[in-house]
Amino acid sequence: MQVAKAYGMIQPGASDTSAVRATFVIDPQGVLRAMVYYPMSNGRSIDEFVRLVKALQTSDEHGLATPEGWQPGDKVIVPPPATAEQAEARMAEGYECSDWYFCKKEL
Repeated sequence: MQVAKAYGMIQPGASDTSAVRATFVIDPQGVLRAMVYYPMSNGRSIDEFVRLVKALQTSDEHGLATPEGWQPGDKVIVPPPATAEQAEARMAEGYECSDWYFCKKEL
């Protein structure tokens, strides 16, 4: 019960003793990277948690972001360019850009 209370798994008004369904993604350094809460009446998606962990690992390894629903092999979101020259260079390097600051690419 101590752990459930510490991680906010006891929802006020729902129950005094039953913990909600919660999943925590904690990295090797002990940093909480993601938390997902579900009501007691609904199940969790293990496939989504696996996808999330792979997306976090990819973001950390390459210094970029992943879009919603990203799967390994999908395009990733790169940080915005720092200069106009970098923005122009991206167009010639095969980046998919919807604006000068928002671009995706394949890894």
